[in-house]
Amino acid sequence: MSNQMAGALPSLYHEDETAWLETMAQLVAEGRFDELDCAHLSEYLSDMARRDRREVYSRLVVLLTHLLKWEHQPEKRSGSWRGTILTQRRELRLLLESGTLRNHAIASLAEAYQDAREQAAAETELPIDTFPFPCVYTVDELIARDSEGDPA
Repeated sequence: MSNQMAGALPSLYHEDETAWLETMAQLVAEGRFDELDCAHLSEYLSDMARRDRREVYSRLVVLLTHLLKWEHQPEKRSGSWRGTILTQRRELRLLLESGTLRNHAIASLAEAYQDAREQAAAETELPIDTFPFPCVYTVDELIARDSEGDPA
């Protein structure tokens, strides 16, 4: 890569992230590490890690909220709730194939559960004390497939 191209990488990062990523991947594949846009690459990788952790946390809150509603409002159960529970379980299973993200889920479960209790109370208009504390689930229990078809 020419010095002119190396100097253009920082602006490419801001103008066309996909093209910048493809260029970074090509440079790594070719072993041209000294030409990498290290400052932006470091920022990008850190942002990706934060995004993945946020996604795990958000999916935990959504799953837990729906499980609490499922358990405490059986008369309002719907296919939509069941679908949300199944989707969140499936997506979490895939995300938690990463050991790092699994550890993050385990470490943040109590906080996610508290947020889910608050969300469930707001959505159901039931007192927050309706929902047990602390969390009664483990991460593995949350993502397990139910063989009987009942998502809760």
